[in-house]
Amino acid sequence: MFGSKKFGKVKNKGEIIFKSRFLKNLTTLERSEFLQYCHRRKYKENEHIYYQGDPGTGMYFIEEGKVELIVEPDPGSEGEPQSCIIESPESFGALSIGYELRRISSVKCLTDCVLMGFFKPDFETLKKRHPSIAVKFMETLAMISMKQLEIVTKELKKVSTAEHAFSLQFKTYFNQQNENSL
Repeated sequence: MFGSKKFGKVKNKGEIIFKSRFLKNLTTLERSEFLQYCHRRKYKENEHIYYQGDPGTGMYFIEEGKVELIVEPDPGSEGEPQSCIIESPESFGALSIGYELRRISSVKCLTDCVLMGFFKPDFETLKKRHPSIAVKFMETLAMISMKQLEIVTKELKKVSTAEHAFSLQFKTYFNQQNENSL
């Protein structure tokens, strides 16, 4: 039979497999396969996992503990830091897998934590070995990105105009197209 520590790890991994909102588009078997590419990391209370502005190298699933995502205001601005506390089976940092983005927040452990890290090289391996899982993963990233774009556009329209919000989207699209054709 399992020892109590081993059983706890299996139970926590099961929480991620069955309850992760990020992995909900995968079958149970696909979730289990996906988690084979993850790396268990332990962090101490008050330890930072990464800092705002760092290059995005991967995402994390919380197996045990609580973390705080903290967005610091731009230097010289009068804003206050914004934060959000999350715990198992939530995940964070996913957009760094599919896109070359810098971290938009810092992440600090509020308790001792066990995290499952999934990094860009892991995704490359997943694409080669299980392309259907990789496609579903990217579909989830696209869905999250589009939902965030929708929310940000609505908020921007509140403080600006619809024309301004949409012109920024179009400029971004056309500038990206021009960069890709060079």
